[in-house]
Amino acid sequence: MARARTSVDAGELEKLEWPYDWPPPWRNDRLAGHEAAERTMLAAQRSGRLHHAWLLTGPRGIGKATLAWRFARFLLAGGQGGLFAGSTDLLDVAPDAPGRALVDARSHPDLFHLRRTLDPKTDRIRTEIVVDDVRDLGEFMHMTPALGDWRVAIVDPADEMNRNAANAVLKILEEPPPRAVLLIVAHAPGRLLPTIRSRCRRLALPPLADETVVRLLGIYAASTAQEERLALAGLADGSIGRALELASAGSLGLYRDMVELLATLPELDMARLHGFAERFARRGEQANADWRSLNYLLDGWLKGLARRAAVGGQEAPIVPAERGLQARLLAAASLDRWMEAWDKIALLLSRADAVNLDRKQTVLGSFLALQSAMR
Repeated sequence: MARARTSVDAGELEKLEWPYDWPPPWRNDRLAGHEAAERTMLAAQRSGRLHHAWLLTGPRGIGKATLAWRFARFLLAGGQGGLFAGSTDLLDVAPDAPGRALVDARSHPDLFHLRRTLDPKTDRIRTEIVVDDVRDLGEFMHMTPALGDWRVAIVDPADEMNRNAANAVLKILEEPPPRAVLLIVAHAPGRLLPTIRSRCRRLALPPLADETVVRLLGIYAASTAQEERLALAGLADGSIGRALELASAGSLGLYRDMVELLATLPELDMARLHGFAERFARRGEQANADWRSLNYLLDGWLKGLARRAAVGGQEAPIVPAERGLQARLLAAASLDRWMEAWDKIALLLSRADAVNLDRKQTVLGSFLALQSAMR
């Protein structure tokens, strides 16, 4: 199916798709913490009974897409035996393996990458994966491999498919072509069609250990100090992608300011709160990055508060103002009150993005909801 013409060149398009400083999954040769999953996929390939569809699940940013691309690279450039097949029990492929450069450039004739594409009417990336792109995938999957034994398609992430696109992928799964593998990445597999899930071999990837996140930060965010890496790992919940986003946005300072504000509850330092909220009223890339970070950090902090109330224990403080803060807040109000405030804040934050509400007022309303929980 012919693509509509656009004024965006290939380099600009990749920047729209991957606006980060660290390598995208299709060029990332480093996967840590998921060696068991690699061995599972390798054993399936060597058995001669490779399943036609794999569902790679787990939290966002832990390496699912990187694993999918490693397996695609292995099948297309390293899994044919001989010199380049590798001698380890992992999916390593030599840098000079035939076809590897084509995979890394996403131009291999036996590779298809299904993701959100450029809308030619706006020259912006669409907000969802559309059915027209899946039609291209259907045609691709039924072609004869051009350079090797396999055709490989990666769906990343399946969570972004609209209903029509999901139904079109289901049709491909219902009639799987020979010598073709579909690798489906999903952050929240429960939202996929049950019939898609049932036709895939599921491989669940766990969050990364903090020490793994710290080590990867040393590689991809080498300018950060060791103390910062430890703090970022503590905030990232086992996601190197999240840790890198927080590091790139300078979110440790934002987290410190947020916790210091929480520490003024129940009175709340209103002058300080207004100053904190004002940064989200600004426009530009940094303000948007701060807003995304606040959504994640505030939700994560309240989740930790609820977890402590439910199961006990005490997490190590990331900033000094956290010492004793959760215990004091839980002593001042019941878990039900905090859960009610958490639900209200989640609704405020989601509505701010959905209907473009004033971000400053949303932040003010969120902290006032926490204050109300203690009164």
